[in-house]
Amino acid sequence: MKYAIIESGGKQFRAVEGGTIEVDRLPVESGTRVKLEQVLLLADGETIIVGKPLIKDVPVWTTVVEHFKGPKVNIFNYSPKKRIRVKIGHRQNYTRLFVEQIGGSEFVKKEPVKLQKAVEVQGEIIAPMETVEKEEEQMKADLKARKPSPRKTPSSPAKKSVSKAPAKAAVKPSTRKTTSSKIATKTSSKEKKPSQGTSSSAKGKSSSRSTSPSQKKTSTRKSAGK
Repeated sequence: MKYAIIESGGKQFRAVEGGTIEVDRLPVESGTRVKLEQVLLLADGETIIVGKPLIKDVPVWTTVVEHFKGPKVNIFNYSPKKRIRVKIGHRQNYTRLFVEQIGGSEFVKKEPVKLQKAVEVQGEIIAPMETVEKEEEQMKADLKARKPSPRKTPSSPAKKSVSKAPAKAAVKPSTRKTTSSKIATKTSSKEKKPSQGTSSSAKGKSSSRSTSPSQKKTSTRKSAGK
């Protein structure tokens, strides 16, 4: 693996081809190419080259991806026994760089290479995957063309919906009884059956009232003669 140790903004970073590094903000717009020449160390497999202090003619070619801010840092200053309290927040600005090439006097633009994967059957390479996929697509198309068209079944005529009229509810006879007949029967029974107690008391009162004063005198005389 090929990598290099570079310096930017007084800090050291490890740059790997195809990777990204985050350095302090650079005065460059996103999408532009940046050439980093302060290379301190270069490693390519087992060979390692150390600069004294820098390595000449081995720049690192990068491209600016974006500018962003780091996490917020709170700074709080105070002095005891005094009313001094100062709180400050800070977010550092950074630039993200994509490492495209390490070394070389000029930047060589690499075009992406499409690899064709082959199918292995018992250790033998038959054909690349693309040709196999094309053959499968052709076979599917042939099968679709050979399939007979489905027969159309005669559609049954739609049944006419008969709307039934709602049945009328049967009228129930009224079960309420008239209260006037009840009242009449009660009054007649009261008139026909007078109470026995009231009749006997009335008879006693009438007998007591029917005795004349002459009868009272005769009764007193008889009592005196005795």
